[in-house]
Parts: sequence; structure tokens; C-alpha cells
Amino acid sequence: MSLILQPGTRIVVATHNPGKARELAEILENRFDLVTAGALGLPEPEETETTFEGNALLKARAAARASGLIALADDSGLSVTALRGAPGIYSARWAGETKDFSLAMARVEQDLRAAGTSESSAWFTCALAVAWPEGPAVVVEGRLDGDVVFPARGDRGFGYDPIFVPKGESQTFGEMDPIKKDAMSHRALAFAQLRAAIL
Repeated sequence: MSLILQPGTRIVVATHNPGKARELAEILENRFDLVTAGALGLPEPEETETTFEGNALLKARAAARASGLIALADDSGLSVTALRGAPGIYSARWAGETKDFSLAMARVEQDLRAAGTSESSAWFTCALAVAWPEGPAVVVEGRLDGDVVFPARGDRGFGYDPIFVPKGESQTFGEMDPIKKDAMSHRALAFAQLRAAIL
């Protein structure tokens, strides 16, 4: 069985987050026929793994089994050095049931203040997993280092983008032109590995 994905292949993107689905579609250069798990009414599996790679694989396998399609899943998050890597794999959960990331960003700021540190280094991680309904899967991971800044700046992107400045840049991901962000992001780094593996 070939693990090479042909252009035009129908793929289910295992997310209910429209921002993430849009970003993945752009990174995939619109070369596939993408449908989201949300649009297909697939349930979101409980993320029980302890790593980004584990959770990406869990989500991809669940979507592939439920839809009968090849599935692409991403598990990504922000890790802050001074918070011992938190929120990490719990990044989405810090935003609560309503996925309100202004709450999550406020919690990062509050926890840093409570830690009494000026250390601002942080990194974004993205694990991408592609799973076939018959069983095989490929998982890769990308990491982008930078710093967290407060107050939040910019209304582009999603999630923690308005508080993250990549190394060597002055703008947050929330301020940055989406084309520039997509070219350098943790997702782009993970996708470059995925492209080498299966595209």
C-alpha cells in the first residue's frame, strides 16, 4: 500500500477549530479535497496521550476510522519555559469549554506574574499525523522558539498567536501577515517534514 498522497485526495482534517482548518488548508497549498471532522459531525476524541505526537495520532486514527477517509490531525500548543513547559498539551484546555483564548492568555500572564520571573522564552510545537483507515500512520513534529509578550497584540491568527513573538521577529503572530506566518510557523516546520515523508 502506497503512503504517498496524490493531489486531489479527499482528506478529513480532524479538527472542529475553523482557524486551524483554514491554516492547514493554506499550508497544504489547497492541493487536497479537505473536509473537517466538524463538517462531517465526527465526535472529538478525548485527548488522553501525554505528548503532542500521541494526541495527533489518536485524533487522526479516530477520524480515519469514523469516516473511512485518510485523516490529517494536528496537535499543537504553547510551552512557556518559566512555567515548566505549561500549558503544553493542555493549551486548548486552558481556553475552557468555550475555547476562549483570551482567558488562556490571561492565565499565562497571571502564572508568570505569580512565578515572579522576567523569563519570557517560549516555544510552539506542532505534531502532524496522517492516518489511513486500514491502519498505517505517519507522525512528524515541528518546533518554533520565541518569547511571550504582554499585553496581547494583533487580531490575526488564533489561539495564543497575539502573545507569541518568534525569535528574530518584532511582531507577534497575531500582528504578522498570515502568508509570512504560514511560511515560518511550527505548522510549516512540521509540514515540511510531512511533505518529505508522504507527498
